[in-house]
Amino acid sequence: MTRRPLLALAAALALGAPLAHAQSTETITVAGGCFWCVEADFEGVDGVIEAVSGFAGGTTDNPTYEEVTGGGTGHYEAVEITYDPARVEARQLYDLFFRSIDPTDAGGQFCDRGPSYRTAIFADAGDREAAEAARQAAQAELGQEIVTPILDDAPFYPADAYHQDYYKSNERLAVSSVGIFVPKSEAYKRYRSGCGRDARIVELWGAEAPFVN
Repeated sequence: MTRRPLLALAAALALGAPLAHAQSTETITVAGGCFWCVEADFEGVDGVIEAVSGFAGGTTDNPTYEEVTGGGTGHYEAVEITYDPARVEARQLYDLFFRSIDPTDAGGQFCDRGPSYRTAIFADAGDREAAEAARQAAQAELGQEIVTPILDDAPFYPADAYHQDYYKSNERLAVSSVGIFVPKSEAYKRYRSGCGRDARIVELWGAEAPFVN
């Protein structure tokens, strides 16, 4: 398994670099399990302007978080990534995406199970070739069957404000599964660790995992 090309890609897309004002922007939409985690990962990529948590792929207009996680809407938890194409290409973002998830798992991601936590790429005609190429490259490198589908572009519905920028919010939660009066940012870290996301990604991708320290 050759890992040097993606190591070079990760180095080229230095995380946390300051962003210049974009003259034009484009978007891609991906589903990678918990949208807080996908948003947190991609907002640190050089060239990404913004990542928004939301929903895509279902049949319900403007769904709520409770409706989606409750089942029956057909929606995935998804993230719409807005980027400057002069600084980063869709193919590079798709390469990073595949290496930030477990693309061998068809039933959810990590500790989150069920249809809303499945992985997918929602690609328009202009991005489908890049998405397919990234999928093929990831499968060749991983040496396992990748089940993440590349679906047609679909309407994206942003989640409510409570779920945006969860990973960096200092708002305290009165009660949560990881403690009482814990800031969202700390609750996020405890959730991500407890869910086993990074541990599984490192198990799969090793040094090619771009968002794991």
